[in-house]
Amino acid sequence: MAHGFTDLDALVREEKRLTAEENHCEAWADGLSAGIEPEIIAEAALATALGELLRASGEAAVLSLIERMRDRVIAGEFMPELSRH
Repeated sequence: MAHGFTDLDALVREEKRLTAEENHCEAWADGLSAGIEPEIIAEAALATALGELLRASGEAAVLSLIERMRDRVIAGEFMPELSRH
């Protein structure tokens, strides 16, 4: 039964991630609509996220997140997909 619990945990975590992503996308769009440049929105979002994670989980958690995100950027995970015509 532990396997089922793990699957349920993974589903709940993914649902939370998708909800958070949706909320952030809405906030991003609101910022752009208000005339705020993407770089300013991104810096503010990162500063807020890192500050909150630091308070909640400490420096090691922040540094670990930064390293994981760095690896994802290098791997091209955030590159927009190019459409082929």
